[in-house]
Amino acid sequence: MSESLLPCVEVNPSQEAKTCIIWMHGLGDSGHGFAPIVPELKLPDELAIRFLFPHAPERPVTINGGMRMRAWYDIKSLDFNSRADLEGVLSSAAQIEQLIESQIAKGIPAERIVLAGFSQGGVIALHLAARYQKKLAGVMALSTYMCEPASLASEAVDTNRETPIMMAHGEQDEVVPMFLGNAAYKVLKENGFNVTWTTYTMQHNVCMKELEDISAFIQRTLA
Repeated sequence: MSESLLPCVEVNPSQEAKTCIIWMHGLGDSGHGFAPIVPELKLPDELAIRFLFPHAPERPVTINGGMRMRAWYDIKSLDFNSRADLEGVLSSAAQIEQLIESQIAKGIPAERIVLAGFSQGGVIALHLAARYQKKLAGVMALSTYMCEPASLASEAVDTNRETPIMMAHGEQDEVVPMFLGNAAYKVLKENGFNVTWTTYTMQHNVCMKELEDISAFIQRTLA
């Protein structure tokens, strides 16, 4: 892995960072999209969290007429089983793994790192966490789904089966229908992962109640 690290929006704590949250945006967005929510989470200073909001690479997206945009992978169809292009998912997961390793090299152990992702970003978070060989603090998978759920049983490793995974979805989501997120939740549950499922009265976005729950989850996992 000699390629350079993904560029990120970095939000550092007032003291030396002891923990880290790597938060991946959705299709067509950038690391700037979620960075403004950090103060909204009202997290205690003593957690000393460094937030990294990486920018996905730009690539042509088939369902958007081949237009180039920031995307963690191509979407060739909206079909349930083949929505996420596996080659792109694997490439992006490898790049996020590099980011995790870079934080470990800076003195933050893997078990003090939370992986978070919204929509496409959540696909990467779930895919990587289930196959990553080091124990993570937690995973937040928001308004998202799973790449090739049928492969989870044969590819998952035990390292993060006990790691808390927060899945959250909007009941009126027309971009990623709620049944896709719920299907991912059920597959994780069936494979012995420590996953919770919460829905909110919202569309393909984040609401205030969800932010409160995210804050509580972060405080529990990084306490």
